[in-house]
Amino acid sequence: MAMSFVRLSKPLFPSPGSVKSLRFKVSPNGRYLMTTEGRPFYYLADTAWTLFKRLNHEEADVYFENRVARGFTAIQAYCLRGLKVANLYGDYPLLDRDPTKPNEAFFRNMDYIVNRANELGLVMGIVTCVGEHVRKRGYDEQIFTESNAFAFGKFLGSRYKENAVIWYLGGDRSPMDDFPVWTAMARGLKEGSEGRQLVSYHGHGPAPGFQGYSSSFWLHNMDWLDFNTIQSSWQWGTLCYEFVTHDYLMQPPKPTIDMEFRYENHVPSWNSKQPRINAHQIREAGYWNMLAGAAGLGYGAQDIWQFFEAGNPRLSYLDYSLFMQEQTATHNWRDAINYEGSYCMGLLRRLLEMRPWHQLVPDQGLIRFGQGILEDHIQSARAADGSFALAYTPFGHPFTVQMDRITGAKVKAHWYDPRTGRWKFIGEYPNTGTQVFVPPYTGDQMDWALVLDDASGNLPVADPE
Repeated sequence: MAMSFVRLSKPLFPSPGSVKSLRFKVSPNGRYLMTTEGRPFYYLADTAWTLFKRLNHEEADVYFENRVARGFTAIQAYCLRGLKVANLYGDYPLLDRDPTKPNEAFFRNMDYIVNRANELGLVMGIVTCVGEHVRKRGYDEQIFTESNAFAFGKFLGSRYKENAVIWYLGGDRSPMDDFPVWTAMARGLKEGSEGRQLVSYHGHGPAPGFQGYSSSFWLHNMDWLDFNTIQSSWQWGTLCYEFVTHDYLMQPPKPTIDMEFRYENHVPSWNSKQPRINAHQIREAGYWNMLAGAAGLGYGAQDIWQFFEAGNPRLSYLDYSLFMQEQTATHNWRDAINYEGSYCMGLLRRLLEMRPWHQLVPDQGLIRFGQGILEDHIQSARAADGSFALAYTPFGHPFTVQMDRITGAKVKAHWYDPRTGRWKFIGEYPNTGTQVFVPPYTGDQMDWALVLDDASGNLPVADPE
């Protein structure tokens, strides 16, 4: 299946300016991230795992400017991801493979990239290290103990405490017997940053024989874990709303973010005959997650996280032998940053930010009849005060809504096109009983979002310019 691209004639979002001074906290109700000034923060990250090694400064500018224009608010990248590979300037991350001896040259380059991202309006979500640096697995990469993990965490927290940074531990692995090491690193981050920065844990995705796909399975009650993250996997049609629902129901409440879901242009599984993940699969996961109660999303593309360039010799240096799937990339990253799916995630942010999205609570009772099964699942949510509601149908099948879940004597209804961001007025209805809604089109990839507003609220509706 050929990949689809959307190249912007003008930015979907205006430049937010520098975010370097932003600091974050968890909302009082434990459902979303917010700035310390009290403004809800919509976490929409792009996954750029190899950013600190594979882009030079000029390329980083191109990449960041594209992501800002498309509506991303954060970038996810690894600090330590393999010890045998230098960055493009020839600098290795550590001296003598010693976490207490960070290579100043490597971190000066990392300084530039973190500062540049912040200046252009992007928060950095930095994974401290890949799991193989904590757990010995035969790759000759394990280096951390409790004592040097604390020291390294403190070094990172202190060095970037003046930046807009969110930290992730775990490195795509479960903690298993490594709790003391990860906890020491977390405490180092907190001490080094003087408690200014949030910390979470990036575990593995669902896999046979492994319990867990969210930090909540292992660490929910740890005092240093500020919010949960999910890896719902790159599989076709994964019911990621179930993963979010699991975290949403936990007590005490903590925000949860699906920071690694379906990668655009990824092979669904190595033996699968299904096509590569396309923009519809990205939209489906994004809408399901946010309407199920997620505090944000981590978009990814197979060609971007590794910054693929056909024929570029830098790609002959794999970060470590586990990641041979780099071979499945097909488009140079400069083209892949224009994939349709990333544009659609910006449109989802645009829709939600036209309403007080942080007030949304999952409400499947909104769907009275027409609920589908498996990938035909309709996910719905409403504002806690009943002022608006949203429902997402992956294939445009009709469904019946219980109207009195919304406040007001009349309800104004629109269809929102997840592909283009355009609105289609349906009508105004008495706020009683049930109402059938029939999307404009039905079929494969014909997804739609239904937007229901208390008609007295005059909530905004606007197509992209």
